[in-house]
Amino acid sequence: MGSDSKPRTYRPIESCGIIGNLQSVALVSTEGEIDWCCLPNFDSPSIFGAILDRGKGGYFRIAPVTEGVNRQMYLPETNVLMTRFLRPDGVAEVLDFMPVREDSVWPGAQSPSEIIRIVRGVRGVTRIRLDCSPAFGYALAPHETEIRPWGCLFRSEQGSLALSSPVPIADEGGHAVAEFTIHPKESFTFSLRFLEHGEPTPGGHDPIDGEILMDQAVKYWRGWLSRCTYKGRWRERIIRSALVLKLLTYRPTGAIVAAPTCSLPEEVGGTRNWDYRYTWIRDAAFTVYAFLRMGFTDEAKAFMGWLESRIHEQERVNGPLNVMYAIDGRHDLTEFTLDHFEGYRGSRPVRVGNGAYNQLQLDIYGEVVDSIYLYDKHVTPISYSFWKQVRSMLEWVAANWQQPDEGLWEVRSHRQHFIYSKLQCWVALDRGLRLAARRSLPLNRAYLEQERDRVFEWIMTHGWDADQQSFVQAAGTKALDAANLLMPLVYFIAPTDPRMLSTIDRTIEALVSDSLVYRYQLHGEVFTDDGISGGEGTFSMCTFWLVEALTRAGRLEEARLIFEKMLTYCNHLGLYSEEIGPTGESLGNIPQAFTHLGLVSAALNLNARLDGQEYGS
Repeated sequence: MGSDSKPRTYRPIESCGIIGNLQSVALVSTEGEIDWCCLPNFDSPSIFGAILDRGKGGYFRIAPVTEGVNRQMYLPETNVLMTRFLRPDGVAEVLDFMPVREDSVWPGAQSPSEIIRIVRGVRGVTRIRLDCSPAFGYALAPHETEIRPWGCLFRSEQGSLALSSPVPIADEGGHAVAEFTIHPKESFTFSLRFLEHGEPTPGGHDPIDGEILMDQAVKYWRGWLSRCTYKGRWRERIIRSALVLKLLTYRPTGAIVAAPTCSLPEEVGGTRNWDYRYTWIRDAAFTVYAFLRMGFTDEAKAFMGWLESRIHEQERVNGPLNVMYAIDGRHDLTEFTLDHFEGYRGSRPVRVGNGAYNQLQLDIYGEVVDSIYLYDKHVTPISYSFWKQVRSMLEWVAANWQQPDEGLWEVRSHRQHFIYSKLQCWVALDRGLRLAARRSLPLNRAYLEQERDRVFEWIMTHGWDADQQSFVQAAGTKALDAANLLMPLVYFIAPTDPRMLSTIDRTIEALVSDSLVYRYQLHGEVFTDDGISGGEGTFSMCTFWLVEALTRAGRLEEARLIFEKMLTYCNHLGLYSEEIGPTGESLGNIPQAFTHLGLVSAALNLNARLDGQEYGS
């Protein structure tokens, strides 16, 4: 059958595309290899995880037997991915997608978890090798491989995988392998379907018509995208970011994950490796804002339904809301390590779960109430029952904003009085008051107004460093924080206020490297002790925050140049990870919702200002 095509080196983090079905995703590399996929859901144990351990993790590769040049693209305005293999003796292509069942009731219904891979011949004759090597349960659950007339069945305690194939499959040490030759205009469709325990295996009598399924997928994505209301500059980048954010939504509940991957490092060989397959209240609230700005109200409605359920729970561990939840609303996200995995390029530990889930992060209340305010204003008024829970949350913020917390960046050292946390407490109270005034809703206005104004004065007193002429990261420190760039974006301070202008300048001096922005300083005379060893790259969301701050300050030439530079750091498909390394490589989990929603917001605001308009909330 030819030599084993098991991956021998780690691909760059950015060398992949993403496909999905609004329940989970698969990463497909430019080598035609799926090396990350969790089924049936985002946070299920991995079935293919070679990106975290090339030897144990599992993969599904379809590619020519010979090496050569490969290219990837999406079919226009879709999440259908095409990988093209260009060889001297032939050209072939693989089209990958996961069907999204339009007839499912949303939210609440689950679609079958299925990956479709169509192999087409384009020019000449190409010899193709298929190698499917799953590793269930983060490679901890053994499986049995059964060759069937229709393909291959992999059985494990974690479920089964049915690989339907139009060509003969062989078992090589638990791998399903095949080699075949493809000619111009020939097409072969392979289907990989996840089966829950008790779910019947395919009959295999009727061949799968991949072309019909692909036409349906194209129709679905273009139909969804047709609701986009944005028509300005950089529309293709906006569209791709919208499609990415949509892929990160979990249709059965309306939740939105921060990223579909876990433990991809912020520094190769380092320890800053986190699991992002959950719903951060903060990230999801920002994502709702981005969806609303683009005209996608259904996603906002679905998330608001999920959020209302969380607010009604009112668990008083560290406040009315947890920092993050599982996509089904579960609270316990206990962090543990997969010690048998070596990690991406040796970046240990490989973490699953997230220990920050029970931290106190006061900023989440501002982001949540702001999204509720915008939803009530631009989509549909919230119910009285929902308002009572929001009101209770506002009273909690008014009574607790003076607490120290772990902050936006989830430090694992000690709680501090982070200025951004206080800023978002001000946002929560301000937006709650605005919402109540606009709707004439009952609340203790005098008390909440008093506390809102106290927060404002506290920030101006304890968050401002007169020597540096800058807002700082936390009271009593000299460290700077890129999160303070959000102050004018949330209407806390005028974008042209001297304090804000000098904060922008100090941030550029201390945290910016060739237009890219670090979150905070990890080294030097003044640095942030976040309790985690090692370094990290520049934080892409912060770069987009700088673009917005400069835009609102009227420094449009600076803003546009930084934005255009930032557009060069996406991968070949327009996808962004969390961070960018010193030579422009992607670091951290990919694709990152935070980065893509930052791009959307920065682009829309910059475009409006270039046209002489204003974008307000």
